[in-house]
Amino acid sequence: MSSMLPMGSGLMRVVPIERSIADCPDAVREEKLSYYLDKYKIYSVSDCSCRASRRVIGEGCGHLEYDMCLHLGPAAEFYARTGKARYVTREEAEEIIRKAEENGLMHCMPNINETGDSDSICNCCACACYGLRIGLMFGARDAVRSNFVAKIDEEKCVACGRCVEYCPGNALKMGQKLCGKTELPKEPGVRKISEHSWSSKDWDVDYRENREDVVSTGTAPCKTACPAHIGIQGYIKLAAQGKYREALELIKKENPFPAVCGRICNRRCESECTRGEIDQPVAIDEIKKFIADQELKEGGRYIPEKRHDYSDKKIAIVGAGPAGLSCAYYLALDNYAVTVFEKEERPGGMLTLGIPSFRLEKRVVDAEIQVLKDLGVTFKTGVEVGKDVTLDELRSQGFLGFYLAVGAQGGKKLGIPGEETSGVASGVDFLRQVNLGSREKLPKRVVVIGGGNVAIDVARTAIRQGAENVDLYCLESEQEMTALPEEVEEAVGEGIRIHNGWGPMEVKQSDRKAAGITFKKCVAVFDENHRFHPVYNEKVIQEAACDMVLVSIGQSVQWGNLLQESRVELNPGGTAKADPFTYQTAQPDVFVGGDAYTGPKFCIDAIAAGKEAAVSLHRFVQPGQSLTLGRDRRNYRALDKENLELDNYDNTQRQKPLVRAESAETFFDSRVTFTEEQVKKETSRCLGCGATKVDPYLCIGCGQCTTKCRFDAVKMEKRYDVQFGAFEQMPVQVAKYAVKRAGKILATAVKGDKS
Repeated sequence: MSSMLPMGSGLMRVVPIERSIADCPDAVREEKLSYYLDKYKIYSVSDCSCRASRRVIGEGCGHLEYDMCLHLGPAAEFYARTGKARYVTREEAEEIIRKAEENGLMHCMPNINETGDSDSICNCCACACYGLRIGLMFGARDAVRSNFVAKIDEEKCVACGRCVEYCPGNALKMGQKLCGKTELPKEPGVRKISEHSWSSKDWDVDYRENREDVVSTGTAPCKTACPAHIGIQGYIKLAAQGKYREALELIKKENPFPAVCGRICNRRCESECTRGEIDQPVAIDEIKKFIADQELKEGGRYIPEKRHDYSDKKIAIVGAGPAGLSCAYYLALDNYAVTVFEKEERPGGMLTLGIPSFRLEKRVVDAEIQVLKDLGVTFKTGVEVGKDVTLDELRSQGFLGFYLAVGAQGGKKLGIPGEETSGVASGVDFLRQVNLGSREKLPKRVVVIGGGNVAIDVARTAIRQGAENVDLYCLESEQEMTALPEEVEEAVGEGIRIHNGWGPMEVKQSDRKAAGITFKKCVAVFDENHRFHPVYNEKVIQEAACDMVLVSIGQSVQWGNLLQESRVELNPGGTAKADPFTYQTAQPDVFVGGDAYTGPKFCIDAIAAGKEAAVSLHRFVQPGQSLTLGRDRRNYRALDKENLELDNYDNTQRQKPLVRAESAETFFDSRVTFTEEQVKKETSRCLGCGATKVDPYLCIGCGQCTTKCRFDAVKMEKRYDVQFGAFEQMPVQVAKYAVKRAGKILATAVKGDKS
């Protein structure tokens, strides 16, 4: 029947969030929730029956049903009298509405009364509501929409993506703002139910899983490249306006550790920045570091408001590195009883024990971990799960779900003769000992093997531990090294000699101690498919005299006895097998993430994984919830930089942080945070690549997008003026609509639409 329903005649109809239409001069009183609250003096609240039934059939979307639907007047009395609801005050009703809006829900009303009358105000989510299914699954958007449609001011829009994330009808998607050399192809239009004959092939049966965040031509490369998909363009704009607190809040929607990432991130956003096509990329990480450091200076920290109260459910996180901490943060926002178990004596994982203080001062890590403590997260340090307590014992203590984020804290072997000689050590073990307070002076001559950021950290730490000559050997050419160029530059500036294109053959020894190492020439590191497959010329060798060898060629996952009596399966490399979207393992209550799942990657990858794991754990521990239905898969694609018109931009130079020369051989971070003046200059270099696009036909007029926009870039405008009457009038209205629709279908056919 959905194709036969005229505008506004669905059994449920969207009512816009009131503040979203506050500036619409033609909005009438019946389109505002306050009108109904004023009219009816009695209110009650019940659980959402749509979500309850979804839960029963195992199709819950993570939005829980409790205290969601408001009943008004006689209906409120009936529901309360029959035990289906409880009475609430006007203030409580308004708080329920406010909280629903803050959590991304919209409002609908039963559409069976005379205009201006209503029995209920439902706080709906698109993934569970049966009333909205008519519009979303069967394509009858007109039947459920309000009279309003979202309109984007692209000049103000910064493509932060908040509106896209919360749009229930997937009407908003991220696109590009910059002009192209050639005109961008138009997005394929959506078939309108009023203009085409309708059948099941027009339905979107998988509407709860197949939403898209980006138009086919792509959006801002920075947001696309960031594993956490932070609204980079958005926080740069807020920083440009001096709104540092608001910028921090936007960052923490996706990354709870901006001060940490501002110091150690591998900056994939900058690598893809469109500004780099003109001169140099925007110094995104330095801007983020400045924003985060404002909070470090303040007496009061930013503690987000909790969204729910699920404190009756206990969740255990094993490992207090960036993945585990991120998961704990997002679960804490819903007030879960989260306990983080860490085998070391202090939390932080590799942030604390694997990264030297001259790159990441521990006060910064401690400050951002303190926020988790303020949110109620419990930390149990010095406890090794699998040794001091088992997963089964934790289950018996009431823990319902587990996130294993133990990282990759073990080193890897070279597999060459002489490797077991005294004086050959793992680079990550060396860093751990130094971070734990060891100040043992190193011998004069040290060789470091590896070409990544960890190897650079090891070499620079060796200098600070007393080594006089530090040589770093790696397989890769200078261009292939995975270490950041600025890290390499700083290492060279500290006297470290880097030798590219050499692979170790044998460790030489004298008196059972390392005395030197032999290298062979590496002529290729990767094969034609860019898989690691080094090729050597063993006729070309080089000898390096040394007293110590520090090996930094990769890391391994150390599970210990954690997985005993568990069904969790491991890959050949020692990482855990899990679903790539939900991170659930073969043991249903165990989820994994970070390096323990992917192998050694970067802090921002672990943070992104932790947030997704929190979504999965929330859904798992709540009965009847699906791990996938209604969940954003966050598939982003970048715009085509080859097709941009970039000739008319200024040549403002990229700002560079100052360096304190006096601290070059200490463990203090020598990099100085940008000044406010530098931030103003650097934020002005952002080209503003992205902008949100809206399909007005798909928009159902809930107004949720306007409440999430910090830039006043989304407005609601009144596009229709339909007030449908009582249910008894529907047959007449349907008949009139059917005649009108038949004419439109005929007209479409005459125009040659073969679809």
